[in-house]
Amino acid sequence: MRELILLRHAHAEPATTGQSDLDRPLSPQGLAEAEAVARWLKEQGLVPDRVLCSPARRTRETLEAVMDAIGYVEQRLEERIYEATPGTLADLADQHREAERLLLVGHNPGLEQLAALMYSGVTSEYRGMPPAGVVVLTLPADASFEPGVAQLSAFWWP
Repeated sequence: MRELILLRHAHAEPATTGQSDLDRPLSPQGLAEAEAVARWLKEQGLVPDRVLCSPARRTRETLEAVMDAIGYVEQRLEERIYEATPGTLADLADQHREAERLLLVGHNPGLEQLAALMYSGVTSEYRGMPPAGVVVLTLPADASFEPGVAQLSAFWWP
């Protein structure tokens, strides 16, 4: 079995005039949420083998809090995660299938739709994934990232 962990970034500050959405930092609430996620992942023993993270500042800051708690693991910024569809995210995860535990740090609606697709087989079944929400999906070691192939192991948020 292998695991796919989906982590939505924590609460971010609203964009200021002229500021790119990519440059929005975490809010003070978001920083606290990111630290709570880090503690929960560590307590659950959910240390990934590899991390793929959106280049947005809020995702990088969320990931930084996680890495501070669990230690360094292989991480890559992946531009395709920003504004990704569930299909793009599934394709990215499938390209890293040798990782026994892969963490994707990104955004909605792509993450919540991917979770629904992997678990139920359809994207219309999602119920929402709050900021700093974590979904843990378990799938057979030899399975491709296909609709309905995964089991939902955990759904948590601070």
